[in-house]
Amino acid sequence: MVTIKSKREIELMREACRVVALTYEELEKKIKPGMSTWELDQIAEKKMRSLGAIPAEKGYDIGIKGVPKYPATLCVSINDEVIHGIPSKNKIIKEGDIVSIDTVALKDGFNGDAARTFIIGNVSKETKRLVDVTKQAFFEGIKYAKPGNRIGDVSHAIGEYVRSQGYSVVREFQGHGIGREMHEDPGIPNYGKAGRGIRLEPGMTLAIEPMVIQGKPNILELDDGWTIITEDGSLSAHYENTILITEKEPEILTIL
Repeated sequence: MVTIKSKREIELMREACRVVALTYEELEKKIKPGMSTWELDQIAEKKMRSLGAIPAEKGYDIGIKGVPKYPATLCVSINDEVIHGIPSKNKIIKEGDIVSIDTVALKDGFNGDAARTFIIGNVSKETKRLVDVTKQAFFEGIKYAKPGNRIGDVSHAIGEYVRSQGYSVVREFQGHGIGREMHEDPGIPNYGKAGRGIRLEPGMTLAIEPMVIQGKPNILELDDGWTIITEDGSLSAHYENTILITEKEPEILTIL
């Protein structure tokens, strides 16, 4: 069921999302070659807790037998890792990497969710273009995040923009509603037909998240049950914000 948030609930959503934005601000200052992804995770958890929030991904149970609860504050995915990379003391960030980070903060009963892809040092023009296109895909999508439009309008805009740039979207994972639960209805694919899906209404809070692959869209899951990689080894980028549907333009809650 899609939830419409009250004014009070929207204020609580704003605060959870502010925590996420401040966490990314801290990570952007600290991320550098030679760091382990575990170190990044420690920085993020400390920042969230200092702001009165809980890392919502830590201990998240996907509900599949044999897959352990997620062990960390961040998902940190490097280069051909698409999403859900598990932080590790042995995974070291290097010059020329692109590092996609996804995290969720829970504060006062509400969640804020965002993802960013960071460029580490010097990368090729094509790699930078992938990161830029992924970010722009989000903004192309939310042009349609207005009352009366449908989820499919957002999904279609993202998918068509990515395709026009010569890249692929991940089809097996998608954006989602968000609020008291990390994942709520509706699901929001990054492709599809315009005019399909539920109508958008003021008070909906949605996590829109293009996941874009430089090569073919095929993906694989690693044995840890979490990490998703590109099948052909091509690079992948991720960009996400939590937004609020208003009477007019959408409000992006996870940007300061």
